[in-house]
Amino acid sequence: MPNRLYRTDLAMESRELLGAQNIEGVQSSEESIENIQISRITVLNEAGAQKLGKPVGNYITIQAPPFTGSIDASYKEIEMIAGEIARMLPPNPQLVLVAGLGNRSITPDALGPDVAGQILATRHIKKEVAREVGLGDLTPVAAIAPGVLGQTGVETGEIIASVAREIKPSAVIVIDALASKSLDRLGCTIQITDVGIVPGSGVQNARKALNRETMGIPVIAIGIPTVVDAATIACDLLNDESDTTRQKVEPRGAAMMVTPREVDVMMDRAAKVLGLAINKALQPTMALEDIQMLVG
Repeated sequence: MPNRLYRTDLAMESRELLGAQNIEGVQSSEESIENIQISRITVLNEAGAQKLGKPVGNYITIQAPPFTGSIDASYKEIEMIAGEIARMLPPNPQLVLVAGLGNRSITPDALGPDVAGQILATRHIKKEVAREVGLGDLTPVAAIAPGVLGQTGVETGEIIASVAREIKPSAVIVIDALASKSLDRLGCTIQITDVGIVPGSGVQNARKALNRETMGIPVIAIGIPTVVDAATIACDLLNDESDTTRQKVEPRGAAMMVTPREVDVMMDRAAKVLGLAINKALQPTMALEDIQMLVG
């Protein structure tokens, strides 16, 4: 298992914590495409899941230039992200539900709701109307931002499951802010996985899991790390996880989350990039320029 004091939602970081050793039940590879690095990790069985501390499934991590470094990501980057999302989806989905998790009132946790606001919702557009305007291949999409338990009194998983029972999607895409063990990965790393998600697990507030087992359909989880807890920062910077360091940083450090000072800009741009990428994955026949025009 990865070191317990390091908290991370990223499978890639969990793999790094185990060093260069070959891990039974885990396959991994990396590739670089211009200024983008892609890490692919597959947890094959329960032995691998125990070692890595992540459920069985596929994890794709895309490391791109920081969202705060430029106004817009290139269309090539967005197309690349969209392609990875599309490969996780079932073929020819009849309807996809996109759910943005998180609290819109807390900036580092607002990624999900912000992305949901960028999604091109098309479920209400009748096929005849779509054909008349040249969008005959339009994939029906619904988008929601269910809020958090403290706002609604209802578990996020309960809301999404209820909506899914009513509209019967082929798959669910959930978007949420993640926790990383490294400051360098905040706002420039995207994880895409087919294992679903446990909302709030990154900040030790785990709720009901959203995955194929609980939903009965594929659940693709997409996230960007926006916070690092103080205990993890201390151990990472000192490169020391001794009992002495633990005593200095726990328990107060484990309850403190740190985010960049430019988090507002980071979240705004990250939401636009993810929104465009998800829209492109769901509407592959539409040009990105047209999608951008429709979502504003």
